[in-house]
Amino acid sequence: MNKEDSLKEKFKQALISTAKVISDDILIKKSTGKNSLNKFDSIKVEELSEKKDFIRSRAEMDSSALKKRFSDNSIYQSNLPQNTTYRSLYKISEKIRFEMVGSKMLKGIEKNFKDNYQINIDNKKDKDNEIKNREDTSVEKAFELYMLKKFFKTEMNNYSNKILSYWEKDFDECISNHIDFFNKNIENQEVYNRKFSEIIESMNLIDNNDDTENNESEENQNNDDNNKTNNDETDKQNESQSEQDQISVDDSFDVNEFRMDESSMESEGNEQNVEQVNQKISLDTINKDYKIFTEKFDQVEKAEKLESNEEIKKLRKNLDQQLISFQDIITKLANKLQRELLAKQNRSWEFDLEEGLLDSAKLTRVIIDPYNSLSFKKEKDQDFKDTVVSLLIDNSGSMRGRPITIAALCADILSRTLERCSVKVEILGFTTKNWKGGQSREYWNSNKKPKNPGRLNDLRHIIYKNADTPWRQSKVNLGLMLKEGLLKENIDGEAISWAFNRLKKRREERKILMVISDGAPVDDSTLSVNSGDYLEKHLKKVVKFIEDKSEIEVLAIGIGHDVSRYYSKAIKISDVQELGDVMIRELSDLFKSKKLN
Repeated sequence: MNKEDSLKEKFKQALISTAKVISDDILIKKSTGKNSLNKFDSIKVEELSEKKDFIRSRAEMDSSALKKRFSDNSIYQSNLPQNTTYRSLYKISEKIRFEMVGSKMLKGIEKNFKDNYQINIDNKKDKDNEIKNREDTSVEKAFELYMLKKFFKTEMNNYSNKILSYWEKDFDECISNHIDFFNKNIENQEVYNRKFSEIIESMNLIDNNDDTENNESEENQNNDDNNKTNNDETDKQNESQSEQDQISVDDSFDVNEFRMDESSMESEGNEQNVEQVNQKISLDTINKDYKIFTEKFDQVEKAEKLESNEEIKKLRKNLDQQLISFQDIITKLANKLQRELLAKQNRSWEFDLEEGLLDSAKLTRVIIDPYNSLSFKKEKDQDFKDTVVSLLIDNSGSMRGRPITIAALCADILSRTLERCSVKVEILGFTTKNWKGGQSREYWNSNKKPKNPGRLNDLRHIIYKNADTPWRQSKVNLGLMLKEGLLKENIDGEAISWAFNRLKKRREERKILMVISDGAPVDDSTLSVNSGDYLEKHLKKVVKFIEDKSEIEVLAIGIGHDVSRYYSKAIKISDVQELGDVMIRELSDLFKSKKLN
């Protein structure tokens, strides 16, 4: 292999490594025969001759890895339109979605996509004379250009503009008013796919061939004798979808399937996989029964983006000052929890083995008697499961004052303690952006106040600390809980659904959700135009589903209120001073009571 081919081969291996990272540690290993998982076409080194080839390879690899990580096939299939043309447009919309998610995650990914799309468009700059009328264009190609223009801000040349000129007005009528909605929900595949599917089916772009296919499909569905055939066709579609997920790597490698539903990947047997899909559908059904008038004003934001850096640091200093008064008590409890957790993680070894790590303590025997064989040791498997804890804290107005301060302090200390024990912690908060409904209420008023609108306020979900972010990098964010005017209403059901969806994507074996609240969900705007128990009923359904149908353990702590009517495992504390003690004790009991092997 000459120097040039060697560099190209290194580039290929770099692409594979990057894909593994982007897709969250995709496992690439040698094929084990006909029963191995999806194989991937090789990147032909000889084809990497120009700069555009390298850019194309990077963009395609990034796209495939992002699809593995951020595109859930069960959600994709559940919203798939019936018509062939619509399916093509729907597929393009989903591809743009997960590529946009990746672009927000890393600037390098965004650059790869933008460069590749721009090259593809510029390469066709001399073909605009081929287009005479609308029949010379493809709706799929026009839709892809439209999506690139709207989401990636790709610059169009004469050829692209000519294609768009025949279709852009149609697309604008259906989509342009929803661009902000799609940008806000770009990470929520269920909401994004469902909305796009509805819009695409309302476009009236079907050609005669598609009508024929639809009629045939309807006839087949009405014929009971053809049920088996329809199932086979669905299987083929799924196989085709799986083949499209391929990442270009060497023929001798294959990749494990990676889905948004992490528990599906760990499930054993087809029956358990089906059960996981059914669980997802059940939660979707619960949320579909719960009406939301509009989501366009909702906000999911990192804490550091809600206030200036100077103000957050000031609030953190205020929190640190209040920490002094009872730090000793909570620190003792935290140390107790730490000792218990570390005791479960103590390393133990098997000795006098024929292979493993060389046992240096036994080397003296060999020195004394060279005929003695070397001794090896191996570390025993730990019973302690890889664990993540999500702390979901009620940021409503009734928590103002001492309750929210102590909740912030306890979250801070728990995060520090558990991090030392290799237990990852996520800290989340939930409230609303406004009192009395905010922009959602105004929007409802301007739409002639339809009856039973469902949830009628602007949600604000706050990420104080990501599970993968070290405590030192995010500790300052917890001061934001003390900000005047932040704490408003609390819509618990949607907050728990949000925390659950974040937690289920994690790859840890054990997942714990701890909810800290001071009572029932309350939002005056919503309850004034719906039934009085509207929010409570949704909260009960969501919690029951998580407790009965998922492996996530839920623990709730009610401050001054009994929350056991919502959660099967709930603790009531009468004095907020007890919060730190209870949080640490209950977490400790969780680790004691559940068998970890």
